[in-house]
Amino acid sequence: MLENVFGLEADETLLNLALTHPSFTKELNQDSIENYERLEFFGDSVLKLYTSKLLYENYPDYPEGSLSKIRSILVSDYILSKIAFEIGLDKIIKLGHAEEKQGGRHRESNLACALEAVFGAYYLSGCGSAVEQFIKKYVFPYADDIDKNFAKYNAKDILQQYTQGEDKTLPEYKTVSVTGPAHKPVFEVEIVWKGETIASAKGKTKKEAQQEAAYEACKKYNIV
Repeated sequence: MLENVFGLEADETLLNLALTHPSFTKELNQDSIENYERLEFFGDSVLKLYTSKLLYENYPDYPEGSLSKIRSILVSDYILSKIAFEIGLDKIIKLGHAEEKQGGRHRESNLACALEAVFGAYYLSGCGSAVEQFIKKYVFPYADDIDKNFAKYNAKDILQQYTQGEDKTLPEYKTVSVTGPAHKPVFEVEIVWKGETIASAKGKTKKEAQQEAAYEACKKYNIV
């Protein structure tokens, strides 16, 4: 499947590691080097390298601070998990039974880490140009929208700063429902602050629903 997306095949051993969640090796009592953690560490740097290169080339008038703000969202779990779903990575990662039962196949952090590990596997297989083209095609298109609507992508932090400034409390995010088929769930989240539901939204993951709800709350209080 991934060779169709990247246009090339990665080293089979490396790719197998990239698709192996730590929960899988833990249940088999295997060493931690048999899962994606090391490749994810390396792939994170590969992602930041190519993303930085694209930002540097496409935003020649932007100072370092502005480029860093856009990059921080581009390489976030929020964006990477969206892309992982888009290419079907959620269907092929190997999880332990407990992690599977707890919804790990739809957990943003799992999908983002696996995608970064895949970047690492392809780069170490001598396919760095394929990784760069993938990032250009799937990741970088979010850059303009992030630049124009940074508050939308950073709404949870903005809302938290607002509520803490008001009464030193934090908004509470409650998952009120999970609907749809197991392979394509829809999460509905409500935000409760000072005992009142202030916003709600739906998303393909809890974090996506939380981010959307936070943005609605920010608009409600005119802080974005």
